[in-house]
Amino acid sequence: MAKLQPLMHYWGTAYDWRKIEARMNGLPQFITAIDGIDIHFIHVRSRHPNALPVIITHGWPGSVFEQLKVINPLTDPTAHGGRPEDAFDVVIPSMPGYGFSGKPLDTGWGPEHTARIWAELMKRLGYTHYVAQGGDWGSPVSSAMARLAPAGLLGIHINLPAIVPPEIAAILAAGGSAPAGLSEKERTAFDAFSAAARMGNRSYAVMMGTRPQTIGYGLTDSPVGLAAWMLGHPGFSHWNYDGTDPEKSRDEVLDDITLYWLTNSAVSSARLYWEYSGRSPALAAPEKTAEISLPVAITVFPGESYQAPETWARRAYRNLTYFHEVDKGGHFAAWEQPELFSAELRAAFKPLRPAI
Repeated sequence: MAKLQPLMHYWGTAYDWRKIEARMNGLPQFITAIDGIDIHFIHVRSRHPNALPVIITHGWPGSVFEQLKVINPLTDPTAHGGRPEDAFDVVIPSMPGYGFSGKPLDTGWGPEHTARIWAELMKRLGYTHYVAQGGDWGSPVSSAMARLAPAGLLGIHINLPAIVPPEIAAILAAGGSAPAGLSEKERTAFDAFSAAARMGNRSYAVMMGTRPQTIGYGLTDSPVGLAAWMLGHPGFSHWNYDGTDPEKSRDEVLDDITLYWLTNSAVSSARLYWEYSGRSPALAAPEKTAEISLPVAITVFPGESYQAPETWARRAYRNLTYFHEVDKGGHFAAWEQPELFSAELRAAFKPLRPAI
């Protein structure tokens, strides 16, 4: 309440949506229909030749707003400490049911379906070679793309690796104790999951995964209710809303919340959790990563709620080509540390550039 009340007062009296609206209107945005649903996306091409196309996927409670700060560093690296050969063409779509994309009217819209849509989107844009990146739900979507291995996909980078060994996932799902033989980092990861379950830090996922329509009545009826629900996500727990932190400003938080409110996407976005039956992406289907043969890169940010140990990452991805633990940043990595995030993508995908 100490954070929520002043933020809601600011939202109702001084917040200006027109600022983010003008920023968005200054970007090339498009809508295309795929599988019967409108897909909204931002598409910014680099001025540098031979730029590597990348499709970046957000999660919940995020949006395409998360990636706005990395567009310039990725497309114009020479202005941000990089080289011309580090350039990317950037595609940032709104997930189905999120933001300005359409809302699915039937079931089956999990990460695998979104992965197929993204592959079709990149094909329509004329890209014959590209890479994919994702955090939060973007991680299982990007992993699903790698598993499908559509023509042209060279590799993926994820910053919330949805990976837990199957035997560990079974223990966590049953509420069991840590098994013997875990390394220090493995034990830390295990304890983080256990603590989140005990303290109810993932209760939002359970509710949206089992009763998204029920919780939706409150979220679509009350803007304050929606804000409180979204701000309860662990990714926002270390943010300040008093206007003193330029990297995590209250305006940016309210931009995201307002987008959900104006597009009435509280329920449609929550249904993605229902598709996963309320399970954490990290516990849902770890065995599926064994099917991935494409190169996989991982960056672990210290403020993330789950930090995958390298040993588990190498078990999950047989072609793990890059693993790096950085010293700052959290769940919304591109939002919080855009320069660092961009540098990580440059390093992670550098070995794949000769393929284009």
